[in-house]
Amino acid sequence: MLLDTFLGWFSMDMGIDLGTCNTLVCVRDKGIVLNEPSVVAVRKGTNIVLNNGEAVGLVAREMLGKTPGSISAIRPLKDGVISDFEITEAMLGYFIRKVHGRGGLVRPRVVIAVPSGITAVERRAVIDSAERAGARKVFLVDEPMAAGIGAGLPITDPTASMIVDIGGGTTEIAIMSLADIATAESIRIGGDDFDESIVNHLKKTYNLLIGDARAEKVKIQIGSVAPLEEELTMEIAGRDTISGLPRKIVITSEEIREALRDPISTIIDSVTMTLEKAEPELAADLIDNGIHICGGGSMLRGMDSILANATGLKVELVDDPLSCVARGTAVYLENLEIWKDTMDHSEYGWE
Repeated sequence: MLLDTFLGWFSMDMGIDLGTCNTLVCVRDKGIVLNEPSVVAVRKGTNIVLNNGEAVGLVAREMLGKTPGSISAIRPLKDGVISDFEITEAMLGYFIRKVHGRGGLVRPRVVIAVPSGITAVERRAVIDSAERAGARKVFLVDEPMAAGIGAGLPITDPTASMIVDIGGGTTEIAIMSLADIATAESIRIGGDDFDESIVNHLKKTYNLLIGDARAEKVKIQIGSVAPLEEELTMEIAGRDTISGLPRKIVITSEEIREALRDPISTIIDSVTMTLEKAEPELAADLIDNGIHICGGGSMLRGMDSILANATGLKVELVDDPLSCVARGTAVYLENLEIWKDTMDHSEYGWE
């Protein structure tokens, strides 16, 4: 114990929000020091990361959908969990090295936020990957808890705090009280599904094929889930599925809203289901405390108003919704000695 505290003085302990789309790294007293896409470029058919192991994050994202036959740009996390073990390890190793520096005296302790709905096997995979990537000790914290702390909610108080974290691969919905999750739903729907709905809509309606990167641009520029005062339009280019040639069309925010209807209604259903499962006392607290939303998907125009209409509660977008979970892991780092017994970590039952 004393040795661990002593080693802590010489290592740069870090909190990691390991997201399906982006990975954020937080360091104690320094805030967020890294925010890069969760993408790795490898030689096709192998797990060899290009550029001597450096083709990770921003460099690799530029290659997504544009790689020649000999290169694959891979997103090793799917729906918030590891789908490619070795490549996740390579990615984590790169991020840890980049932040810690190759000259770090002692390997860092790492707090990683994971979806609350993942299995024990999936949790073990995250711990193993991080240890092999260079962490001295790994602690896992549930994403909704980290998001609640990062948003500054009073989650340790005897009152209900509700968070809806709409990420790239999962949406985490939780009601928390007394530093624990009272009731939660974790659904494998998020920003990626919004992009996919846009791709399918353009293919079905206009016979136009676009990539995920362009679909994301559409979502950010004109995406909405509630009617806008002034509807938006944008030009989008892709490949015509009939002629096979490049083509450009103009699309409107109304049709994109219609395309997003299915994944959005699944999220709304899950939010109302979580509220229905809450204890009466906690449900009563939420009348005053309301719901807080974070994650990339929470920034879709009208997300707060559509959830407020569905639940009858006030809904608030937290400050800096994209870095909320990462900021929460940094708070966990500062309080590791107090909270570590409540977290899954690398010494749990696997001594």
